[in-house]
Amino acid sequence: MSVARRVGLTPERQGTLVHTLQAVMFGILSVGVWLGNAGVVVNAAVGLCVTFLPAYLERNYRFTMSVGLVLWITVAMFLHALGTLPLPGADLATLYGSTWWWDHMTHALSSSLVAGVAYAVARALDEHAEAIVLPPRFLFVYLLVFVMAFGVVWELLEFYISVLAGALGTGTVLTQYGLDDTLLDLGYNTLGGLLVALFGTAHLTGVAAELAGRLGDRADEG
Repeated sequence: MSVARRVGLTPERQGTLVHTLQAVMFGILSVGVWLGNAGVVVNAAVGLCVTFLPAYLERNYRFTMSVGLVLWITVAMFLHALGTLPLPGADLATLYGSTWWWDHMTHALSSSLVAGVAYAVARALDEHAEAIVLPPRFLFVYLLVFVMAFGVVWELLEFYISVLAGALGTGTVLTQYGLDDTLLDLGYNTLGGLLVALFGTAHLTGVAAELAGRLGDRADEG
């Protein structure tokens, strides 16, 4: 029995939770527009689009993800969008700015999504191409290295966006909190990848198999 079922999260309840979080994210987006806060608007809008991506893939490409995976994606996007919203009870400070662990938590969740995508693609190639053989130990190391590299690229992106916003005198949609915070972020990125490598791969087997099937269909058509 999965952890979700043990705590009473049936697929139907998971689907309801996905729609609820999407509705709240739309509310966050609306508040961002009302406040004229570009950071809230951009982060909420991008996160909302990502949560609708599984439905888009299913409707247009018949690529199906389990509702548990969709909930995983939605929770990560929701917590990130919520963290950018100024909170009245905290003198309009954000959860990112006022809660020391929020940034690290969202980095770990986001990196787990990156690791999940990397794993699904690698497993699909492994199953599709006879010339490609990826032993479990290699996949474990591959996930960690991929997530760490992606984390470095993301931190550089945050830095240069902050620099550009400062030069233009505009608000930034991504914020850097210093070198110490960057190192902690990279550590939590690695933690997210490690958790997927240890426990999450079983939940991604179906996605990998469907990707492999699509690759096989493309090869037959070619």
